Amino acid sequence: MAGRGAAGEQEISAGDIREPQRWSISQIEALLDLPFSDLIHEAQLVHRQHHDANAVQLSTLISVKTGGCPEDCGYCPQAARYHTNVGNQGMLSLGEVVATAAAAKAEGASRFCMGAAWRGPKQRDIDAMMEMITAVKALGLETCATLGMLKPGQAEQLRQAGLDYYNHNLDTAPEFYSEIITTRDYQDRLDTLEKVRCAGLHVCCGGIVGMGESRNVRAGLIAQLANLDPYPESVPINHLVQVEGTPLHGTEELDPLEFVRTIAAARISMPKAMVRLSAGRQSMPDAVQALCFLAGANSIFHGDKLLTTGNPGVDRDRALFDKLGLRPL
Repeated sequence: MAGRGAAGEQEISAGDIREPQRWSISQIEALLDLPFSDLIHEAQLVHRQHHDANAVQLSTLISVKTGGCPEDCGYCPQAARYHTNVGNQGMLSLGEVVATAAAAKAEGASRFCMGAAWRGPKQRDIDAMMEMITAVKALGLETCATLGMLKPGQAEQLRQAGLDYYNHNLDTAPEFYSEIITTRDYQDRLDTLEKVRCAGLHVCCGGIVGMGESRNVRAGLIAQLANLDPYPESVPINHLVQVEGTPLHGTEELDPLEFVRTIAAARISMPKAMVRLSAGRQSMPDAVQALCFLAGANSIFHGDKLLTTGNPGVDRDRALFDKLGLRPL
């Protein structure tokens, strides 16, 4: 590696970025500034070193408890304070969740994610989730849950039930966080991630781009993720889905190639992680999704709905995989 300067940083250029290291924001930004072909080439080299370049994991995401959330996340239609078409709904039954998981497996999914619109779960919620996790795990699916901020001991209970991953996104860089959310702070997110790690669960942690942030902020998000010790095994990169009634509705759209660059930077800085092409695919042309796979994305959410927003249908994904020569992982 090249020598570091007085500030402990170094210039990043194509061909000099594959050694594991602690990433500074300026180093990630230097990646994002590379000529597009050079960036994609480097991301492909890293990807092929650690993953099957033609295999993509299919995950299905279900909302087990929708709406009524007390938080004020500017992107989220489930916040009770915003006037969207998402109402406050009770928790799904165990039978509904298991039936959805079985159907997802039949469609080719190998991972099943359960989300709930809570600031954090109560013990009765944990009890219900443990039943769901155990039942879904019994189907032979990898399990993930995103339930909000956890109290001491809750992560251990979820692990005992068979949970593989806990999702808790950082959303954006620390300096931009208060522009998006004011009902919690960044340290709250880090505290829950620490509980998840200490419980022996795998971490699923990523963010959202296209919320009006700068490239420097996107670099800050990737640096935060890459510098977690260890970095997350699962990194969902979401493109903002603008929902009428939320504060971020009407935000200037992010250039699609900038989104692809963000995927590539995540792949290079977290080489062994599953980089998940998450929300926003419904509006992405096939060519943009193909570039995301080329940049190192190796997981998608499969099925026509995410928590509350749309997603490409199963038939469209099958057609895309056929065109690209991809196969489910």
